[in-house]
Amino acid sequence: MTSSLNLLFEAINQAHSEHDLRSRIVPKIGEYFAAKRCAIFFFDQLPYIDRNLQKILKNALSIEYNPVARYLAERHAPVHEALVTTPKAWKLICPRADHYHVMAGPIINHGQIVGIVGCTSEKSMPAYDSDNLVDLSAICLHLSAWMATVSSQRSSAENLQHQPFNRDHLTPRELEIAELVALGRTNAEIGHQLWISQNTVKQALKRMFRKLEVSSRAEMVTRLLDTRL
Repeated sequence: MTSSLNLLFEAINQAHSEHDLRSRIVPKIGEYFAAKRCAIFFFDQLPYIDRNLQKILKNALSIEYNPVARYLAERHAPVHEALVTTPKAWKLICPRADHYHVMAGPIINHGQIVGIVGCTSEKSMPAYDSDNLVDLSAICLHLSAWMATVSSQRSSAENLQHQPFNRDHLTPRELEIAELVALGRTNAEIGHQLWISQNTVKQALKRMFRKLEVSSRAEMVTRLLDTRL
């Protein structure tokens, strides 16, 4: 199980967006815990989902209504339903057959819960236990670290928009590439967006590194921000 957990950590670290997490990582988490359903919810994206689902989530994530959500909010730690209520009470709170067993963990950024990863299963399936909570805690730590990294990249990208690059140093095309690098895009993604080959992007970056006297993508972005070129 340890090796598969490490593979899951690597997959999280390689995700490029929240959509990437939901499409690639969520199925892996569900498979790891043998869950009937698995999902990741980011609170800042809830207004954009289906209205019926909004109503369901409003109750499901309510700390007044749901003791699991209250536990998450108070302790910032993973929990399964048996830790906070009885099977009879849980059936009244959440009558869905595929939510008989529930486990959830927080995604935290700057000390606040910004999202939740949750797994559910049917009555016939094994209940979640303390070992599952330990593993989910580790997964949540990686998701939280991923979120902190993405937030930092977005902040850098916003700064770039207000601190335009000096066109005496970089060409218009190089400026486009630099902005996409600051957003965390790979060479392949940059090439696809700009309709150029991946090798063209690679060669352009080499020229940009020489112009700016840097040796890495991160150093290039930092230099462009710090010196306000």
